[in-house]
Amino acid sequence: MALIADAAGPRHWLLCRAGARLCALPIETIVETMRRLPIEPLARAQPFILGMSVVRGAPVPVIDVAALLGERAVNPERLVTLKVGERMVALALDEVLGLRAISGAEVPPLLKDAAGEVVSAIGALDAELLLVLNTARAVPEDALAALDAEAAS
Repeated sequence: MALIADAAGPRHWLLCRAGARLCALPIETIVETMRRLPIEPLARAQPFILGMSVVRGAPVPVIDVAALLGERAVNPERLVTLKVGERMVALALDEVLGLRAISGAEVPPLLKDAAGEVVSAIGALDAELLLVLNTARAVPEDALAALDAEAAS
C-alpha cells in the first residue's frame, strides 16, 4: 500500500505551510482549523512545544511545526487540531492552503527511511518539495509524558 494512495484511488490531504516548508496532513486525523488562540507557555517544555491552549474548553498542547522540522520558529498564525490516539493536539502553522486529492503517482514517497518519525514521506508536488507528516508521531512520546507531568504539577 502506498503512503499517499491505495487501490481505492487518491487520498485527501490538508496542505499547509510551516515556515518555508509545504506539508500535507491526512484529512482523517484533522478535527478543525482555526486562527491562533492564546497560548500559555510551559516552563520545561521542549523547544517545539509552544505551550497549551484552551480549544473548545479543553487544554491542548500546541506544537510549532516549523520548529519541529528544524526551521526557525516565527509566529504561526493558524492552528490545526488533530486527534492523535486518545488526545487532541494543535499544530501551529503559518498558513493553511486547503484540501487536495493527491495520488501516489503525483507524489511518490522518496527517502522514506531517511525522513524520520515526524515525516512519513518526502516528495514533490507542483515543483515544490512536499513533506507528508505522520500525525501519529507529531509529538514524540517523551514530550507527551513531559506534558502530562507538567500538567500534574
